Amino acid sequence: MFKDVYEVFSKRGYIEWCSSPEKLSEVFRSEMVTAYVGFDPTADSLHVGHLIPLMGLAWLQRLGHRPIALAGGGTGLIGDPSGKSKERNLITLEVMAKNIENVKKQLAHLLNFNCGENSALLVNNYDWLSKISYLDFLRDVGKYFSVNNLLAREYIRNRVEDPDKGISYTEFSYVLLQSYDFAHLFNEYGCRVQMGGNDQQGNLIAGTDYIRRTVGGEAFGLTQPLLLTSSGTKFGKTEEGAVWLDPARTSPYRFYQFWINTEDADAARLLKLFTFLPLEEIDIIAVEHNENPEKRAAQKILAHEVTKLVHSESIAKKAASVSETLFGTEFAVKCTEFDEEMLMLLSMEVPYSQVECEVPCQVTDILSASGACESKGEVKRLIKQGGVTLNDVKIADEGAKVDNAFLLHGKYIFARLGKKKFHLIKIV
Repeated sequence: MFKDVYEVFSKRGYIEWCSSPEKLSEVFRSEMVTAYVGFDPTADSLHVGHLIPLMGLAWLQRLGHRPIALAGGGTGLIGDPSGKSKERNLITLEVMAKNIENVKKQLAHLLNFNCGENSALLVNNYDWLSKISYLDFLRDVGKYFSVNNLLAREYIRNRVEDPDKGISYTEFSYVLLQSYDFAHLFNEYGCRVQMGGNDQQGNLIAGTDYIRRTVGGEAFGLTQPLLLTSSGTKFGKTEEGAVWLDPARTSPYRFYQFWINTEDADAARLLKLFTFLPLEEIDIIAVEHNENPEKRAAQKILAHEVTKLVHSESIAKKAASVSETLFGTEFAVKCTEFDEEMLMLLSMEVPYSQVECEVPCQVTDILSASGACESKGEVKRLIKQGGVTLNDVKIADEGAKVDNAFLLHGKYIFARLGKKKFHLIKIV
């Protein structure tokens, strides 16, 4: 007996719409189902907004079915107009190929590409779209699509009716290409389900209809909800922009901190969507959180689980330690226990500088030369007030020096100045 993915999706909140719910649930219970999600590789990284459809693929595989991640190497050269107000810039094949390679590494954190019959697949639609001629495409695909129906779509109509925006024939043809993709995967891999965001419903319907009309096959479309926070803002966005899965774009600490900052009202829902924790465990976490919301236990579990999933268990623990160092109670995490990777995480989040000096060296010289304090006089005033802590050691003597044994890994000083001012110094 195969596991019913539809039931799991329903309970965890992954479904906004489905073309045939009862029938799809029956299919999931009776056979191994292949389903796909497409992503547009116009950037060299996925972001948090991609996580729900990818979690859908990950759950699908965990329940015994086969996931396909489709890189839009062909359609990405055009751009999907769904939800877009203007034409997007086109990118080159070389950039597209590099982006897909980068994204593949991120997918490997969520999907298993080497586990037998239901191993995940990563395919690129450029491989087949580039081989079909324009005349063949018009004859074999175009004739099945009504321009009247396409113009009736709200996002297309809005672009057509606005003289300042408009829509090119290139973008207008996107739905045909996506439908052709679905049919190709249906024929080549037996893929019967396409999943995507709720702005993709029209494209999914077009794909299932195209398969029915051309080969008489039964296929299904399923959309996931557009997430809004309880305050009504789009989930996955910050003042700095998107939250990326690539640590070079969004540091693991900031990624972790994004989830820590989840509003109380959203915590349980996000635990269902973005973790593999059992629902019973999430219910217990929610009850405990509601009893003591100030502890932010649900957010801490959420942040750890998602950071572990996207990066690794060790990085999740290090990001948590950095968070406790900067925002927890004083000395909750001893910086003397930090490895160099954690110190590098810190260097991206607090003022960081390098100082050339011979050790042993005066504390006043180091803190003033690094820019941690404006002058030696300021350092002395802070020491008198008990406000200087270096590498977890409170400095009480204005003439104090540091030697090699004092330095973290022989070269670092982590300074706490006052209550919430930090500075990381590297001695060179």
